[in-house]
Amino acid sequence: MVVDTLDNLEFYKGLNPLFEDVVEFVKTHDLNKLEAGKYQIKGDDLFVNITTAKGKTPDKAVLETHKKMIDIQIPLSCAETYGYTPLCNLPDAEYNADKDITKMPGLAADSYVTCQPGMFAIFFPQDGHAPCISAEAEIKKAIFKILA
Repeated sequence: MVVDTLDNLEFYKGLNPLFEDVVEFVKTHDLNKLEAGKYQIKGDDLFVNITTAKGKTPDKAVLETHKKMIDIQIPLSCAETYGYTPLCNLPDAEYNADKDITKMPGLAADSYVTCQPGMFAIFFPQDGHAPCISAEAEIKKAIFKILA
């Protein structure tokens, strides 16, 4: 997991060949002005979902992992807290290959980190994460999905 400010996103381009395209998209698009929806950047290998999610309490947030994709999550409207537990500390659970997700409801995260608008969190396949924790009723956010 990586947490940093968008001003530093460019420093992470070497982590994955597609991260350079993420940096370019962020530089050339005002994420706050994009309508809700899925924006293809490089087909199924790289896209961004602009969405409004319901804010949850830590006990209602669900830990999830992805096998094929990396998430770069960017809160746009308000602060968002993410629960974090390394995959190696999570129990086996059913994987949905069509949606590239394993969900583990009912488990508390090992730790939590909060991103303000202007920050991002990167979750790799080894990072269990519970998104959408917020006192706000709704969180507008961008979720970049990048082929690992």
